[in-house]
Amino acid sequence: MPELDAATRAFLEAPGRFATIATIDPDGSPLQAVVWYQLRDDGSMLINSLVGRRWPENLMRDPRMSVTVEHGYDYVAMRGVTEQLHGGAAAVADILALAARYESGEELERRARGFRTQARVSFVFRARTLLVHH
Repeated sequence: MPELDAATRAFLEAPGRFATIATIDPDGSPLQAVVWYQLRDDGSMLINSLVGRRWPENLMRDPRMSVTVEHGYDYVAMRGVTEQLHGGAAAVADILALAARYESGEELERRARGFRTQARVSFVFRARTLLVHH
């Protein structure tokens, strides 16, 4: 996994940034989705989904994924692989932590109530290649 320099880590950790991920559909075509993420201490990225969505199903079949985080014309693009981290209560805890990164106040509470009733799955993404433009 490429090491992130301080400027790249700061870019990825900036509040309010979303990741656009691309997974591979069964027919080989790309599927993109915009997701919340959390950069982990080792430079990997935590993502989470409601069970049953197409992109997590794609990752369970084929772990390859690309990620782009942009802010205007500045971006970080990565390609790598994912692994399913966990489901159940641990995945619900992950989405609650992600929600606190992106929401606050009443919106956070409203989303948290819904997340607590859902079946969730968490993945960890580890980049193999990194392209930084900022």
